[in-house]
Amino acid sequence: MQATTITSEGVVQNTKKCIIDTARWFFSEYNYLAVSMSDIAKKLNITKAALYYHFTGKAEIYQKVLDDVFNDLSLTIAEASTEVTIDKKLHRLIKNYLDFGFKEKNLVKAFVFKLSSSDSQITKRIIQLREQVIGLIQLVIEEVSISKKLTKKIDSKLLTSLLTSMMDGLLLEYSFLNKKMDSVKISDQIITLLFQ
Repeated sequence: MQATTITSEGVVQNTKKCIIDTARWFFSEYNYLAVSMSDIAKKLNITKAALYYHFTGKAEIYQKVLDDVFNDLSLTIAEASTEVTIDKKLHRLIKNYLDFGFKEKNLVKAFVFKLSSSDSQITKRIIQLREQVIGLIQLVIEEVSISKKLTKKIDSKLLTSLLTSMMDGLLLEYSFLNKKMDSVKISDQIITLLFQ
């Protein structure tokens, strides 16, 4: 671990970031239940006690990782808003979501699946983050609906739910089958299916 600042607070923050980044990789490659504190400590070449110095346990690390993933996904979704035309916004939204989800395989699956009832705090956090992601997507869908005059035909909440369910289903399928994803082509097909 590299400390970029001299203060002990800076070292602690940098150490926490290294732990979160390493755990994020593990959780993305495997899943929450398959990763142990020992795995994370071993990868970082530190003791489990050092992990517990910074975090109360795996659940806290996972929640921090989920927050990081959500922030990155939010930025990815927000990038779509920079497009000039509504068609390009929609295309970029879908493409970015698929690309991000494919890269963060198991973390995005966490937004879809519930954990066991013993992990209710994590499940609540996942549901909260999932609702925020859907809210961001819905803003673009509402803009699409208005510009394409779809508002009288279909509810934007329903359309957002259909779109996110379709994208999540594709991500699960491609991840499960370990298939390569052509997000541009899939984005075009989804737009044709749902919006034309």
